[in-house]
Amino acid sequence: MSNPDPITSMFDKDEVIVPKRLRPKDAATLILVRRERDVVRVLMGQRHGSMAFMAGKYVFPGGRMDLCDLRLTTQSDLRSTEALKLGPKGRGLALAAIRETFEETGILVGRPAEQAPRTRAPSWARFFAQGVVPELSQLSFIGRAITPPNRTRRFDARFFMADASAIAHERTRESNELLTPCWVTLAEARALDLPSITRRMLDEVEARVSGEPARPIPFFRFRHGKAQVDLL
Repeated sequence: MSNPDPITSMFDKDEVIVPKRLRPKDAATLILVRRERDVVRVLMGQRHGSMAFMAGKYVFPGGRMDLCDLRLTTQSDLRSTEALKLGPKGRGLALAAIRETFEETGILVGRPAEQAPRTRAPSWARFFAQGVVPELSQLSFIGRAITPPNRTRRFDARFFMADASAIAHERTRESNELLTPCWVTLAEARALDLPSITRRMLDEVEARVSGEPARPIPFFRFRHGKAQVDLL
């Protein structure tokens, strides 16, 4: 049997397909990697069974980019190579990945700081209250995927990767979207109920931690009704 298409399989098979083509919403995911001698672990969690989107699936923390992510001003910035490939929304997407990780897992990626940026966004205000500011240079852009047309929910998701050494603090998580986030080995992760795009990103992580940090970035999408993978 052939492997399922990585884009088409981003959604559950029983998801309702609608005739109207929805514009994909910008989203970001953060893959945190912990290395313990020869063992590599990633942070994952199971989506709540009542969720309308990928219920029960194991995923990395992440979610939709909000306007507050685009407006937030920080001292740190993405590395030039990352910024070039991500385009003008790059900073906002990276900040969204960090914010969503904080909300869903309680983990703050960044560095300690006495002075925080000004914000009216409650989530970022709670983040800064921990004495931490985001450090975007710690993030690597490793993948992009746009979900198929004619779906009830569509996302243009960018996948970031960061080493666990970038974690500045942990506190009680704010969201129950992910049930009991935990660190799992790559083999343990592959044995879970994963969306195919998540499984594909595990392959990217393994390749990069095994000595291929400069790999091209895969971009999964549909064009003219056909699935394709471009390299960025």
